[in-house]
Amino acid sequence: MKRIVHLLLLAGATALAGCADGTDRYPSLLPRDIEDQSLAEPKVPAPVATPDAALDTRIAELREQVDMAITAFDTAARGAESKVAVAAGTATGSDLWLDAQAALGILDSARGQTLDAAVTLDSLAIQRGLDGKPPYPALQTASETANAAAERQRTRIEALERRLAGE
Repeated sequence: MKRIVHLLLLAGATALAGCADGTDRYPSLLPRDIEDQSLAEPKVPAPVATPDAALDTRIAELREQVDMAITAFDTAARGAESKVAVAAGTATGSDLWLDAQAALGILDSARGQTLDAAVTLDSLAIQRGLDGKPPYPALQTASETANAAAERQRTRIEALERRLAGE
């Protein structure tokens, strides 16, 4: 009986030793070095645009072009508004309707001058990006101003066209 107890204890100890053995067969559950590393983008200071006299001159020319285009558009819009007001409700193809359409054509042409300056400003900004240069604040401001003016003009033309159509 003593022998059986010893054999059972020996078998139990062997079984426990088998459970305890093999800690090197499985990876540790402790965090790895890579798990402690940050995956956030590194902070890189934003490049600052250096003053460019030639670009500043070109921007000033284009801003002046935008200002003149806005003035021309506003003048043409006043004429178009009065012609549309008179032609509203008249038959399509009538003299009054044709006069209003001609005024809207002049108005659209005046908007084209604003768009031309806006596209040129946008092209300058795109080219700076393609050349790897940082954004130029004066160029961005001028471009935003020109695009906003073109959008306001588009909205005004569409409103006049709707009014002429009787909507």
